[in-house]
Amino acid sequence: MKRRNFLACATLAPAALAIHPACAAGGWRSFDVVTRVDVADPAGPTRLWLPVPLREAGDYQRVLATQWDAPGAQVRLIDVPGDDVRLLAVEWPRGDVGPVTLTTRVQTRDRDITRAARPTAHRRVESHQALQHYLRPTRLLPTGGIVADTARRITTGHDGDVDKARAIYEWVVENTNRDASVAGCGVGDVASMLESGHLGGKCADINALFVALARASGIPARDAYGVRIAASRLGYHCLGRAGDVSKSQHCRAEFHVEDRGWIPVDPADVRKVVLEEDGGSAMDSPKVRAARASMFGTWEMNWIVYNHGHDVMLPGEERPLPFLMYPQGRTGQRRLDSLAPASFTYHITSTEVT
Repeated sequence: MKRRNFLACATLAPAALAIHPACAAGGWRSFDVVTRVDVADPAGPTRLWLPVPLREAGDYQRVLATQWDAPGAQVRLIDVPGDDVRLLAVEWPRGDVGPVTLTTRVQTRDRDITRAARPTAHRRVESHQALQHYLRPTRLLPTGGIVADTARRITTGHDGDVDKARAIYEWVVENTNRDASVAGCGVGDVASMLESGHLGGKCADINALFVALARASGIPARDAYGVRIAASRLGYHCLGRAGDVSKSQHCRAEFHVEDRGWIPVDPADVRKVVLEEDGGSAMDSPKVRAARASMFGTWEMNWIVYNHGHDVMLPGEERPLPFLMYPQGRTGQRRLDSLAPASFTYHITSTEVT
């Protein structure tokens, strides 16, 4: 049996912007998030790759403990270079496959960043290299061509990175739609979306569009891939889930301003409120207006972030993933379907710890 405990006592980074008084006073909540995988019908050597929550994310998430249990397997906790990607790699070279359980205790507190606030004296400063990394194009998020042309049209007449990012956010909210027929969270193929004119999708599509347009405008931006772990306390029935969260993966986004740090946004959840809240809501309904106003600068942290990764190379694989947000696996020559937890037989549960 391979079993190991990893403790990460978090030292919180200073806030980049002023934080809502409720956050400054504390407001931390603790959750045990458990991922269990049972590979059905293993066919020879089998590998699993499970995303692990980001150990320390600003002042809104910290991992207290990570524990796994994988009888008979070779297990490694791996940090993939770039984008804060951490994963648990599990392998049975001879095919004698057993269950795997990954348990993480995570603390979160809401982000509510005041746009007009002055930066704190001890804010965390990102390196030039890190910011350049979040300006780069990726395979599915190009920054030239139609993406650059669209970004230029949106931001013309707007001065400063915050105003440009706000213009991009409002354009994305206004012009996209949540498409319930898209599998999982989508893939985030931004160029295809713009070239086809079909701006429908889910969170990985809609928020990737924001990130690519921001990068094309010279604003460092990144997706944040994670999973919802609790019901919303803000009155949105569609924006949270507790207990079985196997299908509750969700992608968010943020952009960086030089003297203020990372600013959270989530245009995809605005479109989710439009489609799903109360059976569907008009853009001018009170709930949609409230969501649209609040989701530029806030994240309700009934959600945890795994990583910011694009073009993620899994150990032993030849082709990169667009992102790592779901458990991944291979048995023999067959890749397991990460969007079908029933056939893949993985379950993710979340329990708030009081």
